[in-house]
Amino acid sequence: MQLHELRPAPGSRQTRKRVGRGTSSGMGKTSTRGHKGQWARSGGGVRPGFEGGQTPLFRRLPKRGFTNAPFAKHYVTVNLERLNELAEGTVVTPELLLEQRIIRSLEDGLKVLARGDLTVKLTVRAHAFSEAAKQKIEAAGGTAEVI
Repeated sequence: MQLHELRPAPGSRQTRKRVGRGTSSGMGKTSTRGHKGQWARSGGGVRPGFEGGQTPLFRRLPKRGFTNAPFAKHYVTVNLERLNELAEGTVVTPELLLEQRIIRSLEDGLKVLARGDLTVKLTVRAHAFSEAAKQKIEAAGGTAEVI
C-alpha cells in the first residue's frame, strides 16, 4: 500500500449539510425549515419549559416550604494532604493558601478536611474544620484554630 492509496473507511466521512444552496440539494429555498411558523423565523423557537401558552408545569405546581440555598455558606475546602507541601512550623491562613495557589478563591471561608495524612507540625487557622481533620492536626503536633 502506498501513501497516495490511503482512503478513509467507507461511511466514516460525511459532507457537511449546507442549507440554502439551490434546489438540487433538497435543502434550498426554505433551508429545511418548512413554510412559515415560529420555527421558520430567524430567532424563532420557544424558551425551555414553554407549553404553547398553556400554564407551564413549574407555575402549576404549588410552592411550599423554605430553601436555605440563598443563605447557605459556601466554604472552600482543602485537604490535609495538600498542607504537607508547607514547611514545618508554618502558620497556615486562608491568605497564605491563596498566595500559594493551593486554593483559588475564598468564598464564605475555608474548611479543612481530613483526606490524607499530615506529616508536618502546623498551626492551621481556618473558618471550619472537620472533626477528623482537627484530630489529625493535633496528632501531628500542630494546632487547629477557628477564625
